[in-house]
Amino acid sequence: MSNEITTPKKMTKENKYGLKLAGCAGVTTILVLVLFLFSFIVPLPYYIEVPGGAEDIRQVLTVDGKEDQAAGSYNFVTVGIQHATFAHLVYAWLTPFTDIYSAQDMTGGSSDEEYLRINQFFMETSQNMAKYQGLKAAGKEIKLNYLGVYVLQVAKDSTFKGILNIADTVTGVNDKTFESSEELVKYVNSQTLGDTVKVTYEEDGETKTATGKIIKLENGKNGIGISLVDRTEVNSSVPIEFSTEGIGGPSAGLMFSLAIYTQLANPDLRDGRVIAGTGSIDREGKVGDIGGIDKKVVSAAKAGSTIFFAPDNPVSEEEKKANPKAKTNYETALEAAKEIKTDMKIVPVKTLQDAIDYLEKTKKS
Repeated sequence: MSNEITTPKKMTKENKYGLKLAGCAGVTTILVLVLFLFSFIVPLPYYIEVPGGAEDIRQVLTVDGKEDQAAGSYNFVTVGIQHATFAHLVYAWLTPFTDIYSAQDMTGGSSDEEYLRINQFFMETSQNMAKYQGLKAAGKEIKLNYLGVYVLQVAKDSTFKGILNIADTVTGVNDKTFESSEELVKYVNSQTLGDTVKVTYEEDGETKTATGKIIKLENGKNGIGISLVDRTEVNSSVPIEFSTEGIGGPSAGLMFSLAIYTQLANPDLRDGRVIAGTGSIDREGKVGDIGGIDKKVVSAAKAGSTIFFAPDNPVSEEEKKANPKAKTNYETALEAAKEIKTDMKIVPVKTLQDAIDYLEKTKKS
């Protein structure tokens, strides 16, 4: 019987090894669980961009205090942007119409809070331009006051770094005032490298001045090293109210303009159709290019849109040099529609009037 019993020495040895093996397995399991949790929690210096949604503009826009009850809808489309974790990156690698961007490419080095604020400024400007264009197209009296430019970012090598901040409004340069940001930029570009310039700006309601130098910008032009967007104010007897909390960016400008014009001047223009689109709008009524249009096509198609307006501006020479395969927004939208096999009509537009003319021409009633 004693031959059937393991000696204490051998038993101890096996138990010791057994405990060691069990301990290693436990530690490995814990490490795997921790890494798994971290992959969902810890943010990385990347962002992912995904299809967002398509929203009926009537949910965020009221024109002249009246409800738009006509059939169909105008939808503005969005993309979703998420500060990425490792799990997000894996999802993006495996999912179509989901792109990964470095933090520098997405935000220009701004914090998440600053980036959100910048996009809110873009939305505010988009709304003002949409009011202006929608009212103008409807034949209403309107005045657009240019208040200056919002500071969105200050370059690291700008001599105004630490002086101008995000949300400041630049109102003049060298005691000159301007009627648009284009005029301001053109004037600053015309200055000589190294020249001293005086900038007048508003910060927290207080008017201030500061001096700095003209520097060479990344695009090779002369400037003061700030990113900017128009700050405008619309004056009209027709009240127009937006409620777009949590939504940023300039890309709803075209559809906002179209909705305002339709309700005031041509209530039958929509003709019961579900119409989506994207593109910024400027004071001349031109439709500007936007990012993420492939994802917006996906969002619009999922919402049942039958028409999608896409900016159709030529690719600039600068873009061609950087990317010989660069495509227009319209071309990219067409490719996305083909890939998802949607019957939604992709319509190229360069101006607000292009969109109005197309809808008028294709009405069935």
